[in-house]
Amino acid sequence: QAAAPLHPVAVQCQEAQMVVTVHKDLFGTGRLVRAAELTLGLTSCLPAIWSATETMVTFVAGLHECGSTLKVTPDALVYSTSLHYKPVSAGNPVIVRTSPAVVPIECHYPRRDNVSSNGVKPTWAPFRSTLSFEEKLPFSLRLMNDDWSAERVSTIFQLGEVLHFQAGVNTENHVPLRLFVDNCVATLTPDRSSSPQYAFIDFSGCLVDGQLDDATSTFISPRPRQDVLQFAVDAFKFVGDSSNLIYITCHLKVSLVDQAPDPLNKACSFNKASNLWAPVEGTQDVCSCCEMRSC
Repeated sequence: QAAAPLHPVAVQCQEAQMVVTVHKDLFGTGRLVRAAELTLGLTSCLPAIWSATETMVTFVAGLHECGSTLKVTPDALVYSTSLHYKPVSAGNPVIVRTSPAVVPIECHYPRRDNVSSNGVKPTWAPFRSTLSFEEKLPFSLRLMNDDWSAERVSTIFQLGEVLHFQAGVNTENHVPLRLFVDNCVATLTPDRSSSPQYAFIDFSGCLVDGQLDDATSTFISPRPRQDVLQFAVDAFKFVGDSSNLIYITCHLKVSLVDQAPDPLNKACSFNKASNLWAPVEGTQDVCSCCEMRSC
């Protein structure tokens, strides 16, 4: 239905986006709202088309954009967002003449429908390949015992001991994947951006802690499996910290197994004997950026 004072908000649910048209006479009172006072969704997307002289404001947003949410029902896919009107005080700052408003917006797409075609030759994609794009990957990060045979029961360490980390990803129903640890940061609180902090893996897979004179930290090579990466880090604490408690947050990612390691997808340890960086797999040049600390 076209946007008009009687129906001020209209929505077109297209194949991959929604087009929301808003009549500036939003409340049907003849008092026009301003385009700057209108936003779409939780992320406050701005209008795509508007003019001070036009009576319409148009938003164009992808179905997954502007903080929209997806709900799956037995019969439909429902994308939900909202139109927000937040009036800006004009004139006297003590009084207002309009109220804010929120208009819920939904696009419904049937999950089942009849289709017909003339002589289409299907291009089959393997079931595992299809699922790999549709499923979320379950990553894990565990503290292991000294021989890597089981998860460590205690999380208490003495200085001088070694922390054995095992990062993994469940690749069931997925094309073969290789796991990498992009970075790991130790902090005094669960907030990884808090201070002080110590990044012992950084620059897309450089175990920089291993360069310190008093450390033997390293990635374990070879891997037990391509979807698992193990690394050992000498225990440490923050100077002047009496709580003796640290939180460790790691960013894990995967690439396809048949994709060769590169400066952004690598696991590099510092070899003190040779004074060189060495990768768990791939050619040595993928680690050269660890020395420059810019990957």
